[in-house]
Amino acid sequence: MLRFVAPPEALASDALVFDAAATLPGRGLWLSARRDVIDKAVKANAFSRAAGRRLVAPSGLAEIVASTLEQRIAERLGLARRAGQAVCGFEKAKEKIAAGQCALLVEASDGSLAEQERLVQRRETRVVRPLDAARLGAVFGRERSVHVAIGPGRLAVQIEADSVRLAGVTDTEPAALRLQPPQGAGREKTDRGGRQI
Repeated sequence: MLRFVAPPEALASDALVFDAAATLPGRGLWLSARRDVIDKAVKANAFSRAAGRRLVAPSGLAEIVASTLEQRIAERLGLARRAGQAVCGFEKAKEKIAAGQCALLVEASDGSLAEQERLVQRRETRVVRPLDAARLGAVFGRERSVHVAIGPGRLAVQIEADSVRLAGVTDTEPAALRLQPPQGAGREKTDRGGRQI
């Protein structure tokens, strides 16, 4: 879900704000994390109706939401790197996965799915693909980075949640956001793209 905020009337502002962290004061208005839902809400003036007063959605609201989520993901990846919870590169990520220390594998959105399969090697691994290789590389002081393994903890949970929301807003193909079930999950079978069969 995505939270938008109607500022307190005392501020005399009618500007709708996307509250990515869901912590801002003011009346919260919630939408499903889907681009078509956002566009429909803006077109139907749903924010004003829900708030019971005039609210103005900024132009290109879906793009603002996507950009904000991308920035949050990059920031949390940076926090994970500085905390020693994230490593990048094929071999380092492979070691972390093999040791059972990878709670989330962050793959570049423009990276090879075949290379991802070679890295995971059918191990149950949660995978998201929110940022391109250049943006991932910038977090680690590199020109490009394709594979980032994150250890267990709150940052991995937040990055995964924001990545799922971003995929909904950007209409990412389901195969590009492949989440393998955690150990002990149900017995559903999936095809090579991660879709349930």
